[in-house]
Amino acid sequence: MGFTVPFIRIFRRIVISIIGLFRVVILPEFALFRAVEYNLVMIERFYKLENLVNPKKVIIIFGPRQVGKTTLVENYLASLTSKNVRYITGEDYGILDYFEGPYLKKLEEFVAGYDMLVIDEAQKIANIGNALKLIVDRIKTIEIIVTGSASFELAGQVGEPLTGRKQTLNLYPIAQLELNKSFNKSELKQQLEDFLVYGSYPEVISAKHDLRKKRKLLDELLSSYLLKDIFELEKIKSSKILWDLLRLLAFQIGSEVSHNELANKLGINKKTVGRYLDLLEKAFVLHSVRGFSSNLRKEITRKNKYYFLDNGIRNALVGNLNTIETRNDVGQLWENFIFMERLKKRHYTGIYGNEYFWRTWDKKEIDLVEERDDKLFGYEFKWGKKLPKAPKDWLETYHNATYEIIDQDNYLDFIT
Repeated sequence: MGFTVPFIRIFRRIVISIIGLFRVVILPEFALFRAVEYNLVMIERFYKLENLVNPKKVIIIFGPRQVGKTTLVENYLASLTSKNVRYITGEDYGILDYFEGPYLKKLEEFVAGYDMLVIDEAQKIANIGNALKLIVDRIKTIEIIVTGSASFELAGQVGEPLTGRKQTLNLYPIAQLELNKSFNKSELKQQLEDFLVYGSYPEVISAKHDLRKKRKLLDELLSSYLLKDIFELEKIKSSKILWDLLRLLAFQIGSEVSHNELANKLGINKKTVGRYLDLLEKAFVLHSVRGFSSNLRKEITRKNKYYFLDNGIRNALVGNLNTIETRNDVGQLWENFIFMERLKKRHYTGIYGNEYFWRTWDKKEIDLVEERDDKLFGYEFKWGKKLPKAPKDWLETYHNATYEIIDQDNYLDFIT
């Protein structure tokens, strides 16, 4: 029997209080990690499944491997006391026969007596979208939660069959927005270097100050999980080319990327580069943003910029987990970190709009432009103390535009 939600909340408060006292009296240097025995309990994710589960909608949780999708679901299930749950995984080949066809009678037999069906790694089940559609339409009382790490495969299966019957949740590595529930901004700022260098995967954060363990975890993420879905589900002629492509992109954060240039360096054609970049986005490794243009001929719009979903993955990929004092790429790390944390905030909190970068041929630039509510919001990410003035062309050309610099003083207001 699982614990009730009130019990878990009371227990959490007690644990935080005890660890907090321990920190103040004995270990003041571990400011951020006063609750990081928070491995499973203390990191509160943004999504509250108890507020989202509905028998009329399939909850689909997308995200990279090892980002906490299964933990999110298991923590929710642990709070249930009265529901009968059938929990399966797409890697269990013994259940696949029930989803082939699919035939309603087999599915009714499969979920008979259950209030909820949970399917982990659902992308491994062929025709999962059609099967879920039948369950939602014909077995109207059952609640369904589905997780998947390979969006290009699962989205293709569930998109059309579940139109109007699903709610999609994207889960990212731990957001500053989520950590800010348990830690104040001063504590988060004290650990900024850790986030810039080692990133925000749950296990990496939970490794606290054990740098050797953090490095080992990142190496494991790279070698065992990062591209696993692509290699399993897509025909890739050379995995080496895919890794080489990622390393080239790792050194171009903040710059426009030329597909022709990448193709020449890798010895493949431009079309293949485009296909690989698309796969890397759908596999939750990269995120692309295109240039904004409306009026000026000198604006750059033909090339995209690419960001890594996680700083730690990017740094492990290039073999550089050194401290920021010894690095010459801290500006790139800052830009990648702020861009992705802002993306998490927009996605989680429902800040709707389009995203772009803005750059002209004479090197005027803005790192992020958000187009929302018929207005343009320009944001420049700066690590150092020298702060640039707003580009004259930007404000003169776009009268509905604003400009703001995001630096070490105000960044948490921007991303939490």
